[in-house]
Amino acid sequence: MRVLMFGWEFPPHIAGGLGTACEGIVKGLAYNGVETLFVMPSASGDEDQSATTIINASDVAVDVVSETVESFLDKVKFVHIGTNMVPYADPEEFARLVDEDRQRQVKDFSISYGQKYKFSGKYGANLLEEVARYAMVGGTIALQHKDEFDLIHAHDWLTYYAGIAAKELTGKPLVIHVHATSFDRGTEDMIDSRVFAIEKRGMLLADRVVTVSDLTRNIVINKYGIDPSKVVTVHNAVDFSGRENLSVERGVKEKTVTFLGRITFQKGPEYFIEAAAKVLKRTKNVRFVMAGSGDMMNRAIRQAARLGITDRFHFTGFLRGADVQKMFALSDVYIMPSVSEPFGISPLEAMRTGVPSIISKQSGAAEVLRYAFKVDFWDVDAMADDIYALLHYPALAAFSARQGFDEVNALKWNGATAKLKAVYESLLNQ
Repeated sequence: MRVLMFGWEFPPHIAGGLGTACEGIVKGLAYNGVETLFVMPSASGDEDQSATTIINASDVAVDVVSETVESFLDKVKFVHIGTNMVPYADPEEFARLVDEDRQRQVKDFSISYGQKYKFSGKYGANLLEEVARYAMVGGTIALQHKDEFDLIHAHDWLTYYAGIAAKELTGKPLVIHVHATSFDRGTEDMIDSRVFAIEKRGMLLADRVVTVSDLTRNIVINKYGIDPSKVVTVHNAVDFSGRENLSVERGVKEKTVTFLGRITFQKGPEYFIEAAAKVLKRTKNVRFVMAGSGDMMNRAIRQAARLGITDRFHFTGFLRGADVQKMFALSDVYIMPSVSEPFGISPLEAMRTGVPSIISKQSGAAEVLRYAFKVDFWDVDAMADDIYALLHYPALAAFSARQGFDEVNALKWNGATAKLKAVYESLLNQ
């Protein structure tokens, strides 16, 4: 079995958990006898290709999609994302403006037709434009490799249009993998309608929708109106191959409690800071670390200052690779207080390092972890109590670390991707 897979990032150059999950999936699929062609917008050349073949979309000229750009746009049927809306035009005027915009689309896409488009592969201001361009290059790649794959697998909303294009142009079945939704990234009044539209279109046109947790599956069914019969949960796992437990020398005598992740609304950083302040009222033999970066960084710094805990609170900035493992090795407690977390791989990594972990009940990981402490993200008193208990009762911390270590070692990508292979087989056998 062979799969054409669309992703947005791949280790070692990643911005979050999506790339890490993609690496684990292709390795697990290889173990289960499934070959993958992994497409990404901008490959660096130093990615591990032992389990997959990486195709760099920036190296592909858009020259075989169809005879004309117009026929490509007609066949793929994806909605080009514009920046302007016309709220007050009458029907005739609106039709004229739409036709003009259609001609502009053809002209804009013709610029790259027969040429290469250099993707940034980042999450910048022109992200939506890159998503649309990626669809066009994705269609080209699908046709170029049509005889080399049996089905298509697209990861997260950034690649859904590419997956749709590949399906429309080759007729191969499409699986989309929902690692997060708009409802995880913000409250309902913060949702970007353009991203929501891409997500819903991908879910509707996919032959199967794979979600990383039952929590996410319920969102897909209830918020996007997707038929439950085609939505399947395959929980995430962790790839521990090639990792060794690090021995690090501490620079401080106090115990360390760590938050590691993006400092954004979704991850609940303000609840971590609030709980830290409550713990520090009861004991001083502890330091708190917020490792990561994000749009709430400055707000988090101001909150820590306002609560008067900056002498015991540290911000490291974004960590990657070996620095992440060193941070876990330096930690006595790990906490993931996410407001909404489709899964959350970081607590599994922490527990694999022997660090007792506290996670929010509003996370997919809470569905599979028995030996992590679980609290509601908003219950900072319970959060503070759990932190205090793990710091001051060695027997409890040792039990949690030992049982957690054994538990996460059983959650391997080989098992998760065996379920994913079964999803593929169900499609191909129809």
